[in-house]
Amino acid sequence: MQIEIQIDEHCTEPKIIIVTNKMTDEMNGIIKRLAGEQTQMIAGFQDDQVTVLEPDQIYRFFASNGNVYAETELGKYVIRLRLYEIEQRLASHSFVRISNSEIINLKKVRGFDLSFTGTICVSLSNGTVTYVSRRYVAKIKQLLGI
Repeated sequence: MQIEIQIDEHCTEPKIIIVTNKMTDEMNGIIKRLAGEQTQMIAGFQDDQVTVLEPDQIYRFFASNGNVYAETELGKYVIRLRLYEIEQRLASHSFVRISNSEIINLKKVRGFDLSFTGTICVSLSNGTVTYVSRRYVAKIKQLLGI
């Protein structure tokens, strides 16, 4: 990919032009990021306190007992969003859904164990171990280039 920047003193607003031979998923991703999506923060609730969670602090989101939780470096927080809403908000970050009830931060993964038949065991850097459901195994393998 070539990147070209032109400085024009008469330009009042930045303008981006993409020249390509066809639309690809990569182009769609670039357009999405350039369209003004800002860094998405998530509000986490713990007792009566609300904390703004940066995506880089979060290991995973998971659903349990009718609630959605964020597991972070500072503890576990209740999130007042559904998993699909979190997935949409953090699409430009390195979060990926691994089951119907869990989304993980790929930057916090220590390793993937493929020795289990039909599933993948995921070890996070905080010691949490979780599993990719069979429905999402192909997606994770494609993401990892396996």
